Amino acid sequence: MEQDLMRIGVSLPEKLLNKFDEIILQRGYSSRSEGIRDAIRNYIVNYEWMSDVQGERVGVITIVYSHTQRGLEDNLTEIQHEFIGIIQSSLHVHLDHDNCLEVVVLRGEGQDVRKAAENMMALKGVKHVKLTTTSLGKEL
Repeated sequence: MEQDLMRIGVSLPEKLLNKFDEIILQRGYSSRSEGIRDAIRNYIVNYEWMSDVQGERVGVITIVYSHTQRGLEDNLTEIQHEFIGIIQSSLHVHLDHDNCLEVVVLRGEGQDVRKAAENMMALKGVKHVKLTTTSLGKEL
């Protein structure tokens, strides 16, 4: 089955591209394009998995961000206040001079947990966000 290929242009910081090149070499990809296609497929699978979070859930949002990004900490605080009804706890860690780690524990409707994570992911200066969810184990 032949698929139509589309060409796109992507601008990346040099450091990020160099790290990506190291990984595709280690994983044995034949080209950047192959690695990018695999990364996009993984992104789609993760998005679809996150979209299927339903029912009461316990979630942990792990965020790494640059504290030097103007307004970012205020925006993260605003999001946490918006979801205060489901946030159980948060932990803030200074990783180095420029970077912080925030861990937010939530308990509530899965769609609300997902929305809180997505709102945080969308902020400029956020470097990495990981949402981990589980059920409360009541159905087991």
